[in-house]
Amino acid sequence: MTKKKIVLAEDNSTLSLLLKFKLEKEGYQLFIAKDGKEAIELIEANEPQLILTDIMMPFISGLEVISHVRNKLNLEIPIVVFSAAGQEEMVLKAFNLGANDFMGKPFSPNELLIRVKRLLG
Repeated sequence: MTKKKIVLAEDNSTLSLLLKFKLEKEGYQLFIAKDGKEAIELIEANEPQLILTDIMMPFISGLEVISHVRNKLNLEIPIVVFSAAGQEEMVLKAFNLGANDFMGKPFSPNELLIRVKRLLG
């Protein structure tokens, strides 16, 4: 059985590693990007089944990642966005651009896992 691929775009390396550990333990294959630019490269190279992205990142934001996936690549894959408190406007923009789900930071990795499983069936 091929592992489902997930691209995680998150500039906090502690959180990335924690999520990588959690998700790989559940049998997913994880590709980690430190910023939106890297995320786009990983998405184009690996054709993941799911994208997890922080909204606020250096260089290219999570919003630009969503826009690129939906408009340039025309992909329908599920996208979950993370955002720190007080960024409601950003979150609404993310949904308007085509995000499927949202998690406020800080969040529980176990809750994220439940959402990932739900989105990946």
